[in-house]
Amino acid sequence: MKSRVLLCLLVVFGALLGSHEAAAQDLVYKPINPAFGGDTFNYQWLLSSAQAQNSTKDPDAPKAPAQLDQLQQFQQSLNQQILGQLAQRLVGNQFGTGSDALKPGNYLVGTYQIGVVPSGTGFSINILDRSTGNQTTITIPGL
Repeated sequence: MKSRVLLCLLVVFGALLGSHEAAAQDLVYKPINPAFGGDTFNYQWLLSSAQAQNSTKDPDAPKAPAQLDQLQQFQQSLNQQILGQLAQRLVGNQFGTGSDALKPGNYLVGTYQIGVVPSGTGFSINILDRSTGNQTTITIPGL
């Protein structure tokens, strides 16, 4: 009797399951990473997420510069202002917009030695960084 009731329940249960339609949807894979065909707007999010998780430090990365005291900041500011004035005079002399004439010669500004030499084609400016030995030559053509 028990087996007959159990068989009957199985038949009814099977009929109920068989009478319903199965619902499904298409599964579509869409990559997230733009390198593999994903949306390009995900690039910043992926990059910032990777950088946030990166705990390794670059041993060759430059160290943060030491903070300058106020006297060194003043000296640096003064050097920048002098170099700016020198550049204004050079451009003013060459293109006729300046009132102060820049005299040819050598100028010493901080660790820079600047030589101004007029030539037939304009001005030649030689800049030497005495602390590193690096040298740059700039030629400003005449009009």
